[in-house]
Amino acid sequence: MWLDRLAGQHPGSASPQPNSRPISPLPLPRRTSSARGPYLTSQRPGSTPRGSTQSLASLASNDSSTSLLASSKRANGSALKQSVTVDDAPDPEAVLDRILGPLPDIASSGGEDVSSITQDDLDLDFDFGGLSLRELAAGDAEVEDRNTYRSQTVQDYEQDKAKFEELHRSIRACDDILCSVESNLTSFRNDLAAVSADIESLQARSTALNVRLENRKAVEKGLGPIVEELSVSPMVVTRISEGTIDESWVKVLAEVDRRATALKKNSQHSGSKAMADMGPLLEKLILKAVERIRDFLVAQVKALRSPHINAQIIQQQNFLRFKDLFAFIQKHQPVLASEICLAYMNTMRWYYLAQFTRYGKSLEKIKLHVLDKNDVLGHEDVSRRATVLSGSKLGGTPHDAFNLGRRIEILKTNTQIAMSSYLAEEDQSTHYLEVPFRNFNLALIDNATSEYTFLTTFFNPALSFPVISRHFNYIFEPTFAVGQALTKHLASDTFDGLGLLLCVRLNQHFQFELQRRRVPAVDGYINGTAMALWPRLQSVMDAHCESVKALTAALPSRAASAASAKTASAAPHVVTQRFGQLVHGILALSTEAGDDEPVVASLRRLRNEMEVFLTKASNASFGADKRKRERFLYNNYSLILTIISDVTGKLAVEQHEHFEALKTAFQEAG
Repeated sequence: MWLDRLAGQHPGSASPQPNSRPISPLPLPRRTSSARGPYLTSQRPGSTPRGSTQSLASLASNDSSTSLLASSKRANGSALKQSVTVDDAPDPEAVLDRILGPLPDIASSGGEDVSSITQDDLDLDFDFGGLSLRELAAGDAEVEDRNTYRSQTVQDYEQDKAKFEELHRSIRACDDILCSVESNLTSFRNDLAAVSADIESLQARSTALNVRLENRKAVEKGLGPIVEELSVSPMVVTRISEGTIDESWVKVLAEVDRRATALKKNSQHSGSKAMADMGPLLEKLILKAVERIRDFLVAQVKALRSPHINAQIIQQQNFLRFKDLFAFIQKHQPVLASEICLAYMNTMRWYYLAQFTRYGKSLEKIKLHVLDKNDVLGHEDVSRRATVLSGSKLGGTPHDAFNLGRRIEILKTNTQIAMSSYLAEEDQSTHYLEVPFRNFNLALIDNATSEYTFLTTFFNPALSFPVISRHFNYIFEPTFAVGQALTKHLASDTFDGLGLLLCVRLNQHFQFELQRRRVPAVDGYINGTAMALWPRLQSVMDAHCESVKALTAALPSRAASAASAKTASAAPHVVTQRFGQLVHGILALSTEAGDDEPVVASLRRLRNEMEVFLTKASNASFGADKRKRERFLYNNYSLILTIISDVTGKLAVEQHEHFEALKTAFQEAG
């Protein structure tokens, strides 16, 4: 095919033609084999490029290499207009050499016929880019048609004229639009110039205003406080005169007080007309505020006298919220403040006295175990009766005057709420004396703590702490008297040594709690209660000692006979059992006690009396039988040591060592 195109090209066709366009070469098929072409054909003169197109078309009807060679010999008889080859077209031989390789050297091939077609030539595969021969030939024709120049006809001119007229109209429309845009831009530029001038004017005015503002601030900083102190707004006057007393009213009152203080301070240095005019107005406003505060506080004091009222609620909601009111009235009208304070104290004095008097009467209705002189250590027949504090005696549950048992739990309980009056009146159980003592004093110290905290919060700093303490004592003086009367009533006739010692420990716990709460004003009552309990406890311990001494004196002075000594039992005496339980209770309640407490000396005296009694009882029971005497003493001291063995504390250790020594001594002797 390519040889036919070369063969149809005339040597003289390479000369340039006028008005001719360069023709781009057709795409050449890619050769897949690297071997040189199997044959060479000579270029035929007189061939034109159109003949090559026909040779390509002839490939569609011939499948063999032979027909391909035969079609290349056909003459170029096409009736189409022949295009002139451009003078700068590439040399076809050079193109073939680049595609197929250089021609073989005939001389070096040994005279072999290069024009003969071999089997390798038939098997040679050309790559036409996936196109058939017909499609490849058609593509060749289209390329030549595009590269061929044709003269313009009248119809073509008419068509182009309409296009050019439309293009002209479009250009004219674009020109009009551009003129409008230019006009708008010119106007925008003028507006920008005007805006720029306005901005410069505003900047100048802003600078001037800033200077004036700074000057005004400087003047206001110097004159503002003075003007503020010399003026009272109508809103403040209206609020003080007619407004409801609440938190905002208190804030306005503080503002009035601040201005009054400043006016009084400045009037000493300068006597300006503004201060002279301001003084009477501010004084009248203060008097109006004092009047309204007086009415408000008096109304709250009257509310405390209402029946079944909870004073703590009124104190928290109506007094403490407005504690600045009393400070204001104390500052401007101290006489009136003292009168209001006295009215409050008298009201609370009556309130607490009435409340605790009723509560004490309710506690007196609780049934109590009565321990009288028959419940001492040396008494043989211990009676057990129950009664009420009012004095009427009724049969009650059995009790043990020497066994502490679960009574110690009253010291360890976490309940910090006193028994109510209703429960005390309805309670049908029988208790020991420490139950009413604890409930009354627990309620008393709780109310005393609340009142003392209120007084120090509401009246301070208007009043000093010594004055507040005197006011507190004035309020609670009759109430403390009720509490001491109840304590005296509980402890005066009882012989319950463990109950009295429990009350002493409860009183000490109350003292520690008041110290933790920082309420020193109740120390007088606590000390008075202790002074009432300790002497009575000493009396009970002395009664135990006297009973043991009397029991010792009742023993026969002569030693028992040998016959009676043999029948006598060496078991511990019944008094030893009571003594061990009593000592155990005292030691359990004195685990943190010091050596200086009165109960320590009383316990040692009672222990000595008990040892004397056991020694004389052993002589009276066993006589000359030393072995049985010592066995008897060993059993008694061993029992005492066993009972008190689980108690801890400094005093308990001392008793353990003492009785352990006695036990060891009589064990070795026995």
